[in-house]
Amino acid sequence: MIVQSHSCVRAAFCGAAACTLIAAAPLVTAQAYPVKPVRMIVPFVPGGNTDIIGRVFSPKLSELLGQQIVVENRGGAGSTIGTELVARATPDGYTILMVSAAHTINPAMIKKLPYDSVKDFAPVSIIADVPTAFVVHPSLPAKTVKEFIAIARARPGEINYSTAGRGTVGHLAAELLSSTARIKLVHVPYKGTGQSMVDLVAGHVQMQLSSMPAAIQHVRTGRLRMIAQTGKRRSGAAPEVPTMEQAGLPGFVVSSGFGMLAPAGTPRPIIDRLHAALVKALNDPAVKDNLAKQGAEIVASTPEEYDQFNRAEIAKWLKVAAQAGIAPE
Repeated sequence: MIVQSHSCVRAAFCGAAACTLIAAAPLVTAQAYPVKPVRMIVPFVPGGNTDIIGRVFSPKLSELLGQQIVVENRGGAGSTIGTELVARATPDGYTILMVSAAHTINPAMIKKLPYDSVKDFAPVSIIADVPTAFVVHPSLPAKTVKEFIAIARARPGEINYSTAGRGTVGHLAAELLSSTARIKLVHVPYKGTGQSMVDLVAGHVQMQLSSMPAAIQHVRTGRLRMIAQTGKRRSGAAPEVPTMEQAGLPGFVVSSGFGMLAPAGTPRPIIDRLHAALVKALNDPAVKDNLAKQGAEIVASTPEEYDQFNRAEIAKWLKVAAQAGIAPE
């Protein structure tokens, strides 16, 4: 009986020790993370803002994590192909996602997304914001937002605006402007930013809500006029240009929402490790300077702030699309 008792105690002790080791395993893994290269999926083809911004900070992030960040472009289907890949990836911190505003706009534009834009992801941080510029062709005699609205009300359905395509930030931002200012504009979608900007500069369309980097050089040469920008604060790239709120449209803020996500279920210590390294990388002087040249303003939010941002932006764009009569496809 005594021997059996010792055996039981021994078995119980071993079992408890095993449980302790198992419970501690994720913590140990998180503390050691990363022990191999990390894939950062960019759900767009190379050359766009999301890709450029990701490649600016990834070398510094690699240095700080002690492992290479491998940028992998998986474009297509409005960014949903690459995004789904990450949603289905093992939540171990070795597959992460770089997104833009498309992530929060897609629920309003795509009927059956292959993932849940909130529940299937663990937020890491809002990385940066690239302000949207409200630009008009010089042939349109509007130097302020109020003047533009007055002209648009006098000429309903006569002012055309170009975009990089249906469901883009420029498209929904213009629809937000239409509903907020009670005006009627005509959408002329293109297959990409390049041609949409070429035709605006040529005067074939009259206005665009464009990313600052795509428009700023044309503004500086006088081929376009910037009458406002859609950030919460004025952009360092054009500090003389008022925000839409300052121009008389309260609550009119459009963010590009460049951020980093991981698959849902990624252990919090790994998220914290990624977040700390990312914030440090973004605040590196060389990275900050490079991003500023791209027209990007560093945000470096907490995971909780990013979660709140995603939920609020999805709700906003669902409302804008509904008000504009845009049905998801």
